[in-house]
Amino acid sequence: MRTYKTEGFVIKRRNFREADRLLTVFTKRNGKIQINAPGVRKITSRRASHVELLNYSLFSIYESRNLPILTEAQSIETFPSLKNNLSKVSALYYVCELIDGLCPENQENEKVFHLLKDFLFDLKTKQDQEELIRKFEINLLTILGFYRTVEKSQNINMSLFIERILERKLKTKQINLC
Repeated sequence: MRTYKTEGFVIKRRNFREADRLLTVFTKRNGKIQINAPGVRKITSRRASHVELLNYSLFSIYESRNLPILTEAQSIETFPSLKNNLSKVSALYYVCELIDGLCPENQENEKVFHLLKDFLFDLKTKQDQEELIRKFEINLLTILGFYRTVEKSQNINMSLFIERILERKLKTKQINLC
């Protein structure tokens, strides 16, 4: 099958060529994938609003030889209340960086997909985002096999632990606003 539909979250995007954009999408069935979205940066593009960062969308994808090509996109949830709050945007970028850095490409991981989905919907309704982020970090690392019950009993610096796994510093800084 050369064309398929999948739902997923846009976790990263990069401008490519004159009017294209390369998207990193975390999908339910394929895990983290790279997609070429041709012409999406044009003013007349109907798909542009559906492929914004952290939109939960339904994607129609054509499998080409190199990169899969986005043919259609339809938003399921855009999370406008999260994107209008600076501290929540900071948490969203941090979560995107973790998933992009820790999850391998083209490997199905439905547990991580549901973890991200639950995190976004919880962040929309709950106030204690530090607790949500800490819970997300632990659950993500546990699902991916980086965290065991031995470490759970210790009080460790989670950022430092993640940076050692990634072998680089985290780029996203947490913003704490009162």
